[in-house]
Amino acid sequence: MEGGGNTGTKAAGSAAPLRHRRGRYSHADLAGVPGYKLCNLQVYLILNPFFVPFQDTDEFILPTGANKTRGRFELAFFTIGGCCMTGAAFGALNGLRLGLKETQNMAWSKPRNVQILNMVTRQGALWANTLGSLALLYSAFGVIIEKTRGAEDDLNTIAAGTLTGMLYKSTGGVRGIARGGIAGLTLTGLYALYNNWEHMKGSISRQSL
Repeated sequence: MEGGGNTGTKAAGSAAPLRHRRGRYSHADLAGVPGYKLCNLQVYLILNPFFVPFQDTDEFILPTGANKTRGRFELAFFTIGGCCMTGAAFGALNGLRLGLKETQNMAWSKPRNVQILNMVTRQGALWANTLGSLALLYSAFGVIIEKTRGAEDDLNTIAAGTLTGMLYKSTGGVRGIARGGIAGLTLTGLYALYNNWEHMKGSISRQSL
């Protein structure tokens, strides 16, 4: 009986550290587990971080048929609105400059203030209309080319910019169309080059290796 009691005591004593080891984990034991530092182990949610997959890319729930990036049709509204606001701001500053220049010989009075204000509003509306029209043509050509080709790349950008310049300057004859096309091609070509500059540098560095 005494032997059996001692055996039971030893078994109970050996089981206690076992339960302690199974129920609690020290930071040293979990240091080698992948993703341990990224998981917040709460008392009410005991979760083994080994079974939590670590992903360094963002995941979104998208509607059926939707793309991860915005298309040209979605960006058209932002482009047109941004160009109108930019044109209005630039035109207002230009109108203020012109108004102060034209009325520099006048004393500060109500007629001078009215003349400066008229110049600001006139130039602001002119530049907003100009840049808004260009953005509208560019967005329309971009959407049409994208739907026609079924692809979205820099070729659509360059083609849309070239056609926009040609159509905007179509009232100036053949020379006006040529100048507008060259201007649109140059601007959109520089924009495409700027967007792909990092990719081009990476490709050149890999080829040099």
